[in-house]
Amino acid sequence: MTLSWKDLISMTAAIGITTGASAQTAKDIVGPSPLVAIENEPAPKLVVDPPLAEPLSRGLVFIQYRTENLRVVPVFGKGALDVSPRIGHVHITVDDAPWHFVDASGETIIVVGLNPGSHKVLVELADPTHHVIDRQIVSFDVPAKPGTP
Repeated sequence: MTLSWKDLISMTAAIGITTGASAQTAKDIVGPSPLVAIENEPAPKLVVDPPLAEPLSRGLVFIQYRTENLRVVPVFGKGALDVSPRIGHVHITVDDAPWHFVDASGETIIVVGLNPGSHKVLVELADPTHHVIDRQIVSFDVPAKPGTP
């Protein structure tokens, strides 16, 4: 098979476009290194998705979230306020309960055992001293199981 210059140029351009479009650095995906302090850190932000539809259809509440400009880790106390990049955790309150639970895993929030009907989950982003920085409420309906009124 013989390739012309035109064919070679076209293939080179196609490879360059494909490689450039998918080439993301580790920093692009995971953010800045936790080993280097960040000067003038932007404010932390919490992003919370609605519950995943398929598990919710079975009465299981799986809520994914992410943070910006804050890493979720199990470190607490006043001394941790000066850590850079910034660290913290989330508080989770279900249906206006007088109590909440704390999660420092950064993983999907899982709530089970809710009765069919309307519910809400308050997710609060907190610093190492439990001071709330940002919050979001997710409202959803747990469907009745087939065959139940």
